[in-house]
Amino acid sequence: MIIPILDLKSQYSKIKEEIDSAIMEVVHEACFINGKQVGLFEKGLAALTGSANVIACANGTDALQIAMMALGLAPGDEVIVPSFTYAATAEVVGLLGLTPVLVDIDPLTFNIRAEDIAKSVTERTKAVVPVHLFGQVCDMENVEKAAARFSLHIIEDNAQAIGAYYICSDGVRKASGTMGTIGCTSFFPTKNLGCYGDGGAIFTQSDSLAARIRMITDHGQKVKYLHDIIGVNSRLDTIQAAVLNVKLKHLQEYSSSRYAFAQRYKELLSGMDEITLPFESPSSTHVYHQFTIRAKRRDELKEYLASKGIASMIYYPLPMHRQNAFIPISKIRVSLQESEKAAAEVLSLPMHTELNDKIQQQVCNAIKDFFSKK
Repeated sequence: MIIPILDLKSQYSKIKEEIDSAIMEVVHEACFINGKQVGLFEKGLAALTGSANVIACANGTDALQIAMMALGLAPGDEVIVPSFTYAATAEVVGLLGLTPVLVDIDPLTFNIRAEDIAKSVTERTKAVVPVHLFGQVCDMENVEKAAARFSLHIIEDNAQAIGAYYICSDGVRKASGTMGTIGCTSFFPTKNLGCYGDGGAIFTQSDSLAARIRMITDHGQKVKYLHDIIGVNSRLDTIQAAVLNVKLKHLQEYSSSRYAFAQRYKELLSGMDEITLPFESPSSTHVYHQFTIRAKRRDELKEYLASKGIASMIYYPLPMHRQNAFIPISKIRVSLQESEKAAAEVLSLPMHTELNDKIQQQVCNAIKDFFSKK
């Protein structure tokens, strides 16, 4: 039996009736763009996260681009982003003619460090994009302090941590994506809250900023055919909103399942000196978008698992400062050694809502077998 990195088919089978009914309702109503389900989803996600405003859009990459457009960032402005992340985070910076300033990560959480932000600021720096990688939130209180010190906008990249909460020093819990000037997320099918195509959303507590964002997503118009600003075409399809309305009801259940499976992995793999297990920050809950271990013989381990029919993934094999697209346009003002180490060592194991003990035992036995043969 092949063990996949995730299992969307089995997840669908459990909610098939709900999903099919929601999709067919849209088909019968034949309102495929800006149907009522889009507004319902925005309200539902706002209620879940505590965000004053949620604006749905076509995908997570668009969400980041629209956020930077809404803030009025102009060519030549600098935006601080982690080097160890998916390309989209830095891609939109370059696309808008801005300059990505690449910084390092904390070796335990894989998230941006406030001290690197402070070291990378110049008079041209206008924003920072903390990425809540693999399912837990950045050290947002210190990120906020650094941003406030230099008057920077914070654009949260929350594509991998929807449903996670930051735990403030006073004990207050805040949903990921809701603490910055703007938060962005993705509903790509593999995400913890994924649709059946592309989708994304933008969060902000500012009503005026929300109004501008909504205009940008719809060709810069507030009233049809009256275009006040330059915008883009980035709308969440009604069918995708219908799917997300169903899955939003199950998000807490999905998060709990992933967390339980992560603890089982840790139990089964405990005591192995050859690997490093995921770290859970005391200032964040963890929704385990990925269960990512570190191993010195990572590539060999990946090949061995594949030979046993077990899928695994490397997120990410090459940091942004080594990517051809970003070398000529980015700036670096701090050491990126932790990003280099992470890219050489990380390996994500199968993680999804349909795991079971038998699958996890098989994965962990294979890992133990590999290291026993060295």
